[in-house]
Amino acid sequence: MNLKLITDIARSLLLARWKQTLVAAIGVTFSITMFIALLGFMNGLNDLLDGLVLNRTPHIRLYNEIKPNDHQPVNQSKDFKSSYNFIRSVKASTNRQELYNSSAILATLDKDERVLGYAPKITSQVFFNAGTTDITGVINGIDVEEEIRLFHFKDYVTSGAAIDINRTSNSIILGKGLAEKLLANLGDVVQLTTAEGERFPLKVVGYYQSGIADYDKVQSFASVKTVQKIMGKPGNYITDIQVKLKDMSKAPAMAKEYSRLFQCDAEDIQTANAQYETGSFIRTLISYAVGITLLIVAGFGIFNILNMMIYEKMDSIAILKATGFSGRDVKWIFLIIAMGIGFIGGIAGLVFGYLLSLIIDQVPFTTSALPTVKTYPVNYSLIYYLIGAIFSLITTYFAGWFPARKASKVDPVIIIRGK
Repeated sequence: MNLKLITDIARSLLLARWKQTLVAAIGVTFSITMFIALLGFMNGLNDLLDGLVLNRTPHIRLYNEIKPNDHQPVNQSKDFKSSYNFIRSVKASTNRQELYNSSAILATLDKDERVLGYAPKITSQVFFNAGTTDITGVINGIDVEEEIRLFHFKDYVTSGAAIDINRTSNSIILGKGLAEKLLANLGDVVQLTTAEGERFPLKVVGYYQSGIADYDKVQSFASVKTVQKIMGKPGNYITDIQVKLKDMSKAPAMAKEYSRLFQCDAEDIQTANAQYETGSFIRTLISYAVGITLLIVAGFGIFNILNMMIYEKMDSIAILKATGFSGRDVKWIFLIIAMGIGFIGGIAGLVFGYLLSLIIDQVPFTTSALPTVKTYPVNYSLIYYLIGAIFSLITTYFAGWFPARKASKVDPVIIIRGK
């Protein structure tokens, strides 16, 4: 088989019917363009929606849940050891909400090479005083530097600076909805009352907007030291430790390990947010299905065009076979034609897909639910371009294989006799 000669013949056939070739190439180009733009846009939205929760969710949360004691006195009695004991109206135990020996827990996490970082936290219910009205809220004592590094905290502070709760003593960042309820502007002082009845003034240094309206109507943030002071607790008082891992997939196993080791409750991100992973997987599956369908449709277009070309080129095929070209040679000619259309259309599709993604990325998208997002999100992952390029060649190969196989079986004697 003379590959150069076969390639020259394939190029001549392509150029001889350049309008049909152009239509087929445009079909592939359109399919690849929409495949790239669709996957980039859909996965950009996936990343945005997942980020609303997952970026702010620790891989493992260590805390003490207030719950009834599993070890009731009757179960400890030797007299009832072999009996079934039914106890009704069991009340929560007197366990404290704080994490015991939090300093030792933090020291252990520091030494664990699987841990990317951690952020201690205090959560407490309070009442914000608006005149004679008390508004129920939650104040979170945070290590703001670690929250910024691990959980993108500053991305959701829409006014003021997140770090100001460290720089300004007795300061607070209010949820946007809560600030609107209190009519609190930056620099104002708000009064809050603890569950024990202690009143404390705090200066507003920022607004926090998560995109979840109900959350923003009750949440507020201050430094760990400020919340410890408000609650009258010592410097080692911590109710939560939020852990970020280097490998999120290890979270379930490590949560069980930490629960046994630290004698506390541990919740992993997979358990806390299983519905988000399911939704993300389904959205991604739909986008891939639609994109691949576009490529298959383009393949049928190439299949039809090559079929028509074979019917129109029966004389040329007969002459080629009569002059010594084998059926295998003829098959390769039409396969090269199909692959040429796929290659040219694929390259153009990748370029136009990238340009269309850039256009989508510049379209304004403003909503109060997502204050940090200004344009539609697009994911420019290289894997989409590789999939698009490979699929364009595979689709066009199979689209050309059946017509090429038909052309290879043409009997030149029957064609020439018919003429």
